[in-house]
Amino acid sequence: MLKQRIITAVVLAPLAIAGFVLLEGAGFALFVGAIVVLGAWEWARLAGEEGQKGRIVYALVVALLMVGLYQVAWPAQYLLLPALAWWVVALVLISRYPKGRGLWAGSMISQLFGLLILLPAWYALVWLRALESGLWLILGVLVLIWAADIGAYMAGKTWGRNKLLPRVSPGKTVEGLAGGLVFTQILTLGVLLYLGWGFEALLLGQAAAALVVLFSVVGDLTESLFKREQGLKDSSSLLPGHGGVLDRIDSLTAAAPVFALCWMLIGERLA
Repeated sequence: MLKQRIITAVVLAPLAIAGFVLLEGAGFALFVGAIVVLGAWEWARLAGEEGQKGRIVYALVVALLMVGLYQVAWPAQYLLLPALAWWVVALVLISRYPKGRGLWAGSMISQLFGLLILLPAWYALVWLRALESGLWLILGVLVLIWAADIGAYMAGKTWGRNKLLPRVSPGKTVEGLAGGLVFTQILTLGVLLYLGWGFEALLLGQAAAALVVLFSVVGDLTESLFKREQGLKDSSSLLPGHGGVLDRIDSLTAAAPVFALCWMLIGERLA
């Protein structure tokens, strides 16, 4: 397993870095869109679609919707605000689980949830990349997610005693969540001070970073919930040693639209 993880990382990491750094415009939208289509194929399985044909059709529908959104060039808030509303709903679902599962488990509603997860995340990344400092902003949201994971792992391993949501993800602890938040807050403060942000901007930036980190955890837990419903350990085996595409981007699907919305509301005015 370790050998598989290393080989997969060595092959995919340079491709991912090159895609994010070198591609812009339609090329970047296509690059991220290809990842999202694979994620859509996996989500159909998590939504209860057992047949391969149904999963492929669902992935094609997502692909066509992305093409349409790119051609129409909707204002980003038209997707980002519904995405925020969805992630609040997702927070309720994971908090109440297993209560309410009969309303959505294995149904068309679950497939609708997939659209609310995947399409805004894709659009948020495309919108961010088109900004003058887009590459750095995307790096910022990725670093927040990675730092939150590192902080949560270290704090959870050292002090973890109280389970966060054991029915959804038994491995996560309250102490781990707190550790991820504290670590990202310290990191964000250092970056914003280096950039010379004023006091008001610092407060808003810290609050936005905390919001992004919290929703990234909701994204992770949401995928865990749907995997648990289907009795799956991974979303697929597309990435040997790493599970599926959704297993790698679950936090990003929630963090990206929330980060983009925060930047739209406060970042461009205060930076």
